[in-house]
Amino acid sequence: MASRSCRISGDKVGPNDDRTNLSDRSGADGANVKEDHSEGRCTQYSQRYQFSAVLKSLTLAILLGLSPTVAWSQQQAESGRVDDYVKERRRELHIPGLSIAVVKEGQIVKASGYGMANVETNSPATPETVYKTASLSKPFIAAAILLLTQEGKIGLEDQVNKYLDGAPKTWKEISIRHLLTHTSGIVRDPSDYHPYNEEAVDEVIKSVYPVPLSFQPGEKWLYSNVGYYVLAEIITKVSGKAWNEFIADYLFLPAHMTSSRTTSATEIVPRRASGYHQTENGMANAENWISVRPSGAFLSTVLDLAKWDELLDLDSVLSRSNRKLMWTPATLNDKTLVDYGFGWYVDSFLGRARIHHDGQFPGFRSDFERFEDDKLTVIVLANLDNASLASLAIKIAGFYAPALATPPFTLSADTPSQSFTNDNPITIKITAKDDGKAAPDSVVEMEIWDESGHAVYKQDKQNESFAAGQTNTYTFSWTPTRAGTYTVNIGAYGPKWTPSYAWKLKAATITVN
Repeated sequence: MASRSCRISGDKVGPNDDRTNLSDRSGADGANVKEDHSEGRCTQYSQRYQFSAVLKSLTLAILLGLSPTVAWSQQQAESGRVDDYVKERRRELHIPGLSIAVVKEGQIVKASGYGMANVETNSPATPETVYKTASLSKPFIAAAILLLTQEGKIGLEDQVNKYLDGAPKTWKEISIRHLLTHTSGIVRDPSDYHPYNEEAVDEVIKSVYPVPLSFQPGEKWLYSNVGYYVLAEIITKVSGKAWNEFIADYLFLPAHMTSSRTTSATEIVPRRASGYHQTENGMANAENWISVRPSGAFLSTVLDLAKWDELLDLDSVLSRSNRKLMWTPATLNDKTLVDYGFGWYVDSFLGRARIHHDGQFPGFRSDFERFEDDKLTVIVLANLDNASLASLAIKIAGFYAPALATPPFTLSADTPSQSFTNDNPITIKITAKDDGKAAPDSVVEMEIWDESGHAVYKQDKQNESFAAGQTNTYTFSWTPTRAGTYTVNIGAYGPKWTPSYAWKLKAATITVN
């Protein structure tokens, strides 16, 4: 693969749309952000990235015999469409602030901030805003382990007991490979974790020694934050440096990630975003944990993560063979493949290779999407912990790569034209039509909402594949338990519910007497 060095280019986008799960919303934007003011202030940060893009676009227009004025106008219109889409989704999801970076064929084609990094101080989010990245730390832990394998200091099949004092005998068969791929059987999180205490990594690991493994190593897949604690401890013991210092010296420094560092609740961090949580009563400050978790340890910016994306295309730090290993699905004992490699999810979207990871921490969400076939990367960081960003990031990718544009769907629902009584099943016919693009491994969902907008029943059909223009019909059933007026709402989604393809609100109404 050609090097995708992080040069700056222009914004290239196209039209798209999305849905919001309205059952998880409350009325107006809880952040109470003044949209025009904040977005206008953020523009100054985006403009600095576009000067060289302007020159490049005008030069290309001249070479192609096009009018530079027309080319510039088209580029501005396209950039405006992606901004409009992100602003709309930010409002719908009540996200106070978010930042995005898009890397296309080795060039940053979009770097923007939207909304507020700090609601109380009215500070705008920019491409340079520093966020907690949560589980985006896992790819760095995995890369650090692979660096140590390159140096011959550890082996992927080494048993973890070789590096841990007092590890239980049940851990004897756990290898470093098992830890990297979440197939060790170690529990997801320690049961007595104390986020407001500084806890040593080895003490957290020891706290789960008495807990039985969830399964024999390699037998199943179970996401394990504790497993990445163990990897961090191995990095420390083998390298002679604290795991976070090793990552800073051997990954952040070569990538010139000058705004990335270990999370600290006390140190001054310029341009740091504040974290928020949406409650029933509106926006609130999120908890600010003191303890540093190796599984979700770092602060960063979308611009720094774009530099990390560049490093992932080079042989200067990680070898090509190790990068391939990192992005190869793990194999279980029974030869079943799982959609996780070393610190990365590995799957596909609309038949295109997708390498990704997301993260969630009190007050923050993150998502990093690499589409290898399209030489495209989308990075999104936000300061709200309620809203997943994967659907947003994939929709942004569709602006830059037509093959990733989400399929259009038309949804409808039919119910018998009569009133119903409690405890009698109601048959609901759902129709989903793909309006023009094949959609493999899709999900079709029905939700029944009461008059207050809360979901009282859900039913879905998964692993549905649509050819372009295909119409599928589904018969769902719901038995009401109390009188009232209910609405039928329908959604169509990509694999494993991501992204949203279409959402039909109030597709039908049901009256129960």
